[in-house]
This record gives sequence, structure tokens and C-alpha cells, in this order.
Amino acid sequence: MADVLTAVEGAAAYTKEAVQKRSANEPQWLKSRRAEAWRAWEELPLPTTELEEWRYTEVSRLSWDQVELADPAKNTASADAATGILAGREASARVVQAGASIISIELDEALAKKGVLLLDMSKAADEYGELIEKYLGTQAVPANHSKFSALNGALWTAGIFLYVPRGVRIDAPIRVARYIDQPGLAYMPRTLIVAEDASSFGFVEEMVSPDMEGTTFVNGVVEIIAATSANVQYVAMQQWGKGVKHLSTQRTVAARDANLDSLIVNLGADVARVDLAASLEGPGSRSDMLGLYFAKGNQHFDHNTRQDHRVPHAQSDLLYKGALDDAAHAVFRGIIKVFPKAQRTDAYQTNRNLLLSKDANSTSLPNLEIEADDVRCSHAATVGQLDEEELFYIMSRGIPRNIAERLVVFGFFGEVLERLPMPGVVEELREAIGRKLV
Repeated sequence: MADVLTAVEGAAAYTKEAVQKRSANEPQWLKSRRAEAWRAWEELPLPTTELEEWRYTEVSRLSWDQVELADPAKNTASADAATGILAGREASARVVQAGASIISIELDEALAKKGVLLLDMSKAADEYGELIEKYLGTQAVPANHSKFSALNGALWTAGIFLYVPRGVRIDAPIRVARYIDQPGLAYMPRTLIVAEDASSFGFVEEMVSPDMEGTTFVNGVVEIIAATSANVQYVAMQQWGKGVKHLSTQRTVAARDANLDSLIVNLGADVARVDLAASLEGPGSRSDMLGLYFAKGNQHFDHNTRQDHRVPHAQSDLLYKGALDDAAHAVFRGIIKVFPKAQRTDAYQTNRNLLLSKDANSTSLPNLEIEADDVRCSHAATVGQLDEEELFYIMSRGIPRNIAERLVVFGFFGEVLERLPMPGVVEELREAIGRKLV
């Protein structure tokens, strides 16, 4: 314990004074909430490899204590580079983050007239305080949820708030670009999405940076709340450059008959750790949890997922697929948790890994914890090499081996991409994966 306390106290970037500075001009309720998160950060121990969820990732690999806290007032990130990420993307709304600041928000006027809110979280806290206070850090990721989500709760900047009123349908996706280009800093982005009854939309976050000359730490939190019969698709595409350590805590909450799907894509960063959970809290709710990851070099990706079935007659289906090359390592740990009264649960969990190199390594740990007796649950995991017969068949048509491998990887990921109901986004993902294959 003494070592843990020393490590925390040595992190000069994270102080009570920094929290007070962040909250200086905020409403009193938000100041109190940041202070509560700071107390949780101070009290909660650092995760260690003795914990099942962190067994294969040393927390020191995130380099969280080797950086300074990014200051929005001193932001020098390239606005042009940030804005360019969304150029040509079909969208009903656009949000751009550069460094630790939100620099632009564009929302279709017709949607604004229908009551859709898309705001910088700090501005939303001033203008829609009761709404933000109801949802921020309450239903999905409370202050004491985990050590690093508490740090985000105390020090977040570049927060985004989306509110879609009852019955509003948005056809084109809402787009967010998060861009950083300054090494040696810690960034704390936050996303809060509230979908009222029978609303429907897609939300796509892209995270991009150049390769960094020094260590950079990104510690994000995403909260998504879907009310009765809402239909939400959330996509997070992580393409940070070298030198970035990525940590993201994501929680979705689905009420009665809500459909809340997610696709998590990890392509960049030296180390990427995603902690994702879907909480099914209303009968008839459903969550598809999709994941894609492609690691090369010495990249290390760690996915920790939960499917929490708290009520009867809910469904979840998780499918995570990863390709690993060179000396990359991927970890998947998933659990389907069926609570005592959650009869007629229908839940599945599948993790499949394709090794493109003899030095690549994958660890897959699917789990079931069932406390009801009338359920359908299953889990599966596979780790395999490239099929040489399949490659030979393709190459016999005159196709070079590198192109043949590319085709095999695209085919491997196809099962996931075909389940995403956003054709334009699927094509963008194919292009991103294609760049990784070069």
C-alpha cells in the first residue's frame, strides 16, 4: 500500500488545486461532483495484476504518472488537422476537439428545432444544469466506479453532451473528431449521451493523433443512457499514434425495449485498455457489442467487457475479433453476468483472434456467471494462425502473398462489419484497416 500511495502522491499533474481550477467557473453542483470524484481517486487503490481484470496489463504501462495535465487555456493543437478528420464525412452534426478543448460544434438546424442538444459539456452544465446533473456520473459511471474513471470525473475537459428528445429520428450519424498532437500531456475527454423514449440515431467518435515523440496519456469516459424503445448505435474508432497510452471506461444503460449497440475499434496507440459494460435494465432490451482490433509491432490491447442482465427477457450478443502481427499482444476478458431475477436471458459472447506472426500472442478469457435457471447463454474463444491452404488457394489465382493475407484479414473482419447498420462508417473502417495492413 505504501508504494501505491507514493506513486499517487508523485503524480504532480493531478492535484486538488487542479480540480478546483477546472471547476472555478462551474455551477456548485458540478464543483461538488468533481470534488466527490477527487476523493474517490485519492481513496481507491491503483489496480494491480492481482486483480482478475488487470492480470495481463501492468498499470505502469499506461504511464499515467509521467505526464502533465493538459490545460485548455494553453491549447496549441492544430485546428486544421482536427477539422480535417471529418472532411467529406456524411453527418447530421459535427463536433471537433483539438487538444483539451472543443473548438467547434455544428448541428443541423432542423434537429435543433426538434429539441436535439449537442453542446460542450461545460456550457451544457450552465444552460441545462438540471438535465446534466441528473445523468452525469450517476446512472452509468458514478464517481467511485474505478480509480481512473474517478480521475476523469475530477478533471475532465472537452466534454460532449448529446440529448435526443422523445421520438426524434436522426438518419445521418452524429460525428465527433478528437485530435491531439502535443506529447507529454494527459487528456481527460468525456462523452454523455441521453436518448429519450423511441429516439433513434448513430454516434461516431474518431480519435486521431500523429506519432508522438514523448509519452501521452488519454483517459476517457463514455456514458450512454437509452430510455424506453430508444435505438442507439455508438462507434468509437481509436487511431492514436505511437507514444499514446489509451484508457477508456464505457458504460451503456438500456431501458425497456431499448436497442443499444456499440462497436469499439482499436488500431492505434502503444497500449490501449478498454473497459466496456452494457447494463440491460428493462425487459425487452437488447445490446449488440461489437469489437475490432488490429495490433502490430509491440502494441498491447486489453479489452475488459461485461454484459449485465439485471431483468428478465433481455438479450445481448458480443462479438470481438482481432488480428495480431509482429510481437503484438491482445487480451480479451469478458463476462456475462445474469442476476437472480433475470429469467429468459438470451446472451452470447464470442472472441476470435487471428495471428499473422509466430511472435504475436493472444489471451482470451470468456466467462459466465449465472444466478437464474431459465436462460440461454454461451461463450466461445478461438486463437488461430493464418490458414496456409486458404492462402495457397488465393495465391494460385496469381495474387501475391501480401495481397492474399490482406484479403484473408478483410474476410475475417467482415462478420463484424456486416452487422453495423451504417454503410458509410463501414467503408471508413475498411479504409482504416487497409492502411494498417500496408
